[in-house]
Amino acid sequence: MNTNDVRLINRGIQIESFSIAWMAVEFMIALWSGMMAHSLLLVALGLDSLIELISGAFLLWRLQTEKNQSSEEKVARAERISSYVVGAALMLLALYVVLSSIYRLVTRQTAETSVLGIALVIGSCALMPVLMIAKKRIGHAIGSDALIEDGMCNLVCAYMAFTVLIGAGFTALFNWWWADSVAALILVFFIVSEGWEALHPDEE
Repeated sequence: MNTNDVRLINRGIQIESFSIAWMAVEFMIALWSGMMAHSLLLVALGLDSLIELISGAFLLWRLQTEKNQSSEEKVARAERISSYVVGAALMLLALYVVLSSIYRLVTRQTAETSVLGIALVIGSCALMPVLMIAKKRIGHAIGSDALIEDGMCNLVCAYMAFTVLIGAGFTALFNWWWADSVAALILVFFIVSEGWEALHPDEE
């Protein structure tokens, strides 16, 4: 492994470590504010952040494995495990969101406005594309499909955050009781797409 490869891998580890830290904060704030505001959107975003945190931890393991100059077989195994764990968790999250949304629509439950939650998703909308670009650049440079895939997960997270922002905006401005649950159902498209790609990496 040459000096440039080591530098790129170290840079990838730094970016992934920052990403994990952000996802930990996003998970705690989104879940707490979602529960306080009875917002399925924020709860779903928080749970997705937890899944991405787990994904980031596995990817960090994969990068450390390559940094330690382990065999290609071990690196590939780390990538496969990361993809399958994340894919399965995302599918379970999609099922949770669908069932919860239907229940809330049937029982006509509404969500309250969460200023903290809105501030969080604005931050995610701004930060996630930046992380995506950095991870894809390094992923292509070191030949890591897992890092590229993780970057695309960040982009999906940005889409989700934007959807949450729209749903929260409609709830706050127009008091539409159904907006939170309907917007959460829209999130399912992003969650399932992300989960399918993780479970079927060879189809990309």
